[in-house]
Amino acid sequence: MKTEPEEIPDADHELIIERVAAIDVAKASGKVCLRLPRPGRPGHRVSRVWDVEATTAAVCELADHLVAGQIQRVTVESTSDYWRIWYYLLEAAGLSVQLVNARDVKNVPGRPKSDKLDSVWLAKLTEKGLLRPSFVPPAPIRQLRDYTRLRVDLTRERSRYWQRLEKLLEDALIKVSAVASTLDTLSVRDMLEALIAGERDPRRLADLARGRMKTKRAALIEALTGRFDDHHGELARMLLDQIDALSGQTNTLTIRIDQLLDTIANEAPGHDDGDSGADGQPSADLTVVQRLTEIPGIGPTAAQIILAEIGRDMTQFPTAAHLVSWAKLCPRTIQSGPVIRGGKTGKGNPYLKGALGEAAAAAAKTDTFLGERYRRIVKRRGKLKALVAVARSILVVIWHLLNDPAARFRELGSDYHTRRIDIERRMRTHIAQLTAMGYRVTLEPAA
Repeated sequence: MKTEPEEIPDADHELIIERVAAIDVAKASGKVCLRLPRPGRPGHRVSRVWDVEATTAAVCELADHLVAGQIQRVTVESTSDYWRIWYYLLEAAGLSVQLVNARDVKNVPGRPKSDKLDSVWLAKLTEKGLLRPSFVPPAPIRQLRDYTRLRVDLTRERSRYWQRLEKLLEDALIKVSAVASTLDTLSVRDMLEALIAGERDPRRLADLARGRMKTKRAALIEALTGRFDDHHGELARMLLDQIDALSGQTNTLTIRIDQLLDTIANEAPGHDDGDSGADGQPSADLTVVQRLTEIPGIGPTAAQIILAEIGRDMTQFPTAAHLVSWAKLCPRTIQSGPVIRGGKTGKGNPYLKGALGEAAAAAAKTDTFLGERYRRIVKRRGKLKALVAVARSILVVIWHLLNDPAARFRELGSDYHTRRIDIERRMRTHIAQLTAMGYRVTLEPAA
């Protein structure tokens, strides 16, 4: 048990601030509270509260007033998406704005609940440095995030239309999805177009198969024998048109995302040096996305999503543990006396956790360090916790790659854990196990 006191320094946001403002956000307006020193009475403070409409002109006027009043920090509560007009315009005016989670600024139980008291309470917490700001990326990363998130949403919507199309085919007794791996192959698309055009002969439809699908002709004939009529064709045409439209939109978003990443890379300072990575290849020859795709399980799409969610500047996260904690990929520590237990991980950023989860599932199937890590953990902790552990490891690697522009991913190998275990200790363990089974062990070095 420690006898010496432990010194814990305050974070930057925990400093006492003299002139602050806080905004309790609603849809059409916001309750603004200023906390200032009372004139003529040293040590006393005063709160000034008034309503401001949530319009561009009104918020810009408020920003000018706060700048003139030398306000040192402004706190905005993250209520739905209504906080954006306040945060963006106040930030553009040069003010130091912080966004805080609503659950962190709840009023003290037993106090009356009103917008005015909430704004005063928020201002008091701000001046005493009791609020931890949420991570809000800079404007270029926010634009990139808008594009990547919309692409994810449109991709999911396209998957729903494929499911609707499959359900329609089942209603028409067409079982082609039981023969083909997916419906979005060229062979199946040709068959669907022929069905919509009026072709009903299953043999002629099966002749439209391409590549390896030709070997399944007999199964295709059976699967394409059904009751596909004109109303099925009309509905299938609508579904395919929606799928094609969504595919075109996702392709447009992908092109725009690539352009934004190139622009951000060109504007980022210190990322154009010629330092060499672990394999001797200059890191400047590779983009950030290319360096991230060297991690097992991460492809270009996942790398773009991760960059859009956490940004490139890792000064927001002092260590990899801070980033992992923000992403909610580690359990909360709950201590009561001598008992220490782990709580739930929390929800976190759904887009980031989704990309890392898919990357972890893909890495788990590889013969790499991450794949072996999954196989070691899944035996005793189960699949879900093993995937979370691998996702956490991937995020730690990403932090190091983004924190050091010259760093490159280096594969440790699937035998990393085996090589790190002391040989003598393993030998003693095996001898003890054989002795317990009744064997006498004699060791001789191999020739």
